[in-house]
Amino acid sequence: MMISKWSWFNKTSIIVGFSFLYIPILLLVLYSFNESRLVTVWGGFSTKWYGSLLQNEGILGAATVTLKVAAMASTMATILGTMAGFSMSRFGRFRGRTLFNGMIYAPLVMPEVITGLSLLLMFVAISLDRGMWTITLAHTTFAMCYVAVVVQSRLTSFDRSIEEAAMDLGCTPLKTFFVITLPVIMPAVASGWLLSFTLSLDDLVIASFTTGPGATTLPMKIYSMVRLGVTPEINAISTILIGIVAVGVVITSVLHKRREAQRAKDEMLASSAP
Repeated sequence: MMISKWSWFNKTSIIVGFSFLYIPILLLVLYSFNESRLVTVWGGFSTKWYGSLLQNEGILGAATVTLKVAAMASTMATILGTMAGFSMSRFGRFRGRTLFNGMIYAPLVMPEVITGLSLLLMFVAISLDRGMWTITLAHTTFAMCYVAVVVQSRLTSFDRSIEEAAMDLGCTPLKTFFVITLPVIMPAVASGWLLSFTLSLDDLVIASFTTGPGATTLPMKIYSMVRLGVTPEINAISTILIGIVAVGVVITSVLHKRREAQRAKDEMLASSAP
């Protein structure tokens, strides 16, 4: 159905929904360039709060920890999630498959408080000192589930005839996966990595349960600062985070469109070949 044929109720609902979601974000970005320290009073355009972030060692340290955790957690989650998604899509029925699928999907709907508390109890039980590595392990645990779902959905529509052709020509299953399968599903793998990175970058609850001395993430730092009052510095660092996520989404969309265009071109050439 064309947008022009939508009823006034549908148009109003979309406008209200998008306004509710994005107007607060736009206001946050706007007031990050506010000259005044009062976040609700516009005092003129200024970028001084972005400069003051470079002098704030607490925020810089928290940002460094957050980026390190997000990079390591998303990488490990992508590797484990790709393996899990491949297993769910290709191994058919095996003993314990129902339990395995349930363990993959459970963290998607599990409250973060329960996940964080259970991980905290596990780290305490095994006497593992809490810090950056425990946060990384915790983020890997729940992020890999999202990667597994994304990769599994891509493999469901995968044309296995090209894998069979490669193995008929002498490729081993392992080589077939790295040479044939992985390049084809790479957009899904990249999407899973970016999704894991975003989830780790944004997490507050689980990190609060699994953190230790000297391992304060940026969301935790922002939350502690907000409790004392919102400042333009908080708006500035939040705007930077929004920009990072937006750039990641744009890059993923561009890569996906290029891959789809190349796939359509290859299919056209294959269909026109004698």
